[in-house]
Amino acid sequence: MQVYFDNAATTPLDPEVFDAMKPFMIDHYGNPSSIHSHGRQARSAVEKSRRTIAELLNTSPAEIFFTSGGTEADNTAINCSLASSEIDHIVTSKIEHHAVLHTVERLEQQGTARVSYVDLDRDGSINYDHLQDLISQGGRSLVTLMHANNEIGNLTDLQRVGEMCRDSRSVFHSDTVQAMAHYRYDLQQINIQCILGSAHKFHGPKGVGFLYVQAGHSIGPFIHGGSQERNMRGGTENVAGIVGLAKAMELAYFELDQHHQQIQKLKQYMIDQLKSNIPGITFNGLSDQPDKSLYTVLSISLPASDDREMLLFNLDISGISASGGSACTSGSNIGSHVLEELGADPERSAIRFSFSKYNTREEVDYVVQKLAALRANDKSQPACGK
Repeated sequence: MQVYFDNAATTPLDPEVFDAMKPFMIDHYGNPSSIHSHGRQARSAVEKSRRTIAELLNTSPAEIFFTSGGTEADNTAINCSLASSEIDHIVTSKIEHHAVLHTVERLEQQGTARVSYVDLDRDGSINYDHLQDLISQGGRSLVTLMHANNEIGNLTDLQRVGEMCRDSRSVFHSDTVQAMAHYRYDLQQINIQCILGSAHKFHGPKGVGFLYVQAGHSIGPFIHGGSQERNMRGGTENVAGIVGLAKAMELAYFELDQHHQQIQKLKQYMIDQLKSNIPGITFNGLSDQPDKSLYTVLSISLPASDDREMLLFNLDISGISASGGSACTSGSNIGSHVLEELGADPERSAIRFSFSKYNTREEVDYVVQKLAALRANDKSQPACGK
């Protein structure tokens, strides 16, 4: 049996999305910057896709810019917001995606900005009182906090943070890659200057995404070299990818409530089965509380094991794709800065299971059965060196 539970890394392409993209790979191949009919046809597809995304987010097409994905969008939002807003203070957390963390660390090393990190509780939740103190230190700040953590699923209250930023005239950017198309965003109701999406996280193609930049928050380009995207991103547009992005997002929104309910029930079923079959199992962050975490992510820690380095390998041999765990050589959690920040025990094996609309209870049963068997087999073996 082949089971794919790594949807937080990437999702399978929806066949309807591929069907929408195919004509722009074969027949409608014009450059959207060309003024002839082939170019105009491609341009029309790009702008139709922009309108679709804007309508889903309840905003204007003029505020949507296409990128190569989430990392580029994060870099653009952070670097260009600082450059255009004359801000030199960044507020973030130590469990952000590396697209954010590495960017702000580089800016601090260059002397471009001072970085403050908000306190987190033992589950990885934001201390909002401390966040308020950091934002209120004086002057404007760039606040960059992800909506849903990609490893443990904890959610940030965007409405609350947005109000804090409004009061201090701070700029609010949120890496919404993991949550986009899994939650509805009404950008007329949230004070937020930048959010983003990456198509391959919701059954679209890899290598394409978008950045929303609120009207009035004027920033310059991150990638120079052309007048594309209204002078905001040099480079020929990925027309087929953009069409696929819009189609995938449209499908996700149309089926959002149904799939939310379906996947959340599946996640709860897996939690219950793991608790019943794996003694000593614990859960990282708030991922075992479906109403308080991203419903597509479940992060677990297994009891200490002599063969913890082989766990993901053995799951893979059994046809199960998941992520996370212990590094093979260092004895620490697979380079997970998130789990390290939360003080996770490096002797325990950490695994992230992440779900999509295509997963089933039968797959959950198979995974739990294999995990339980691997644990039982491990206990039956003599410890290393004995």
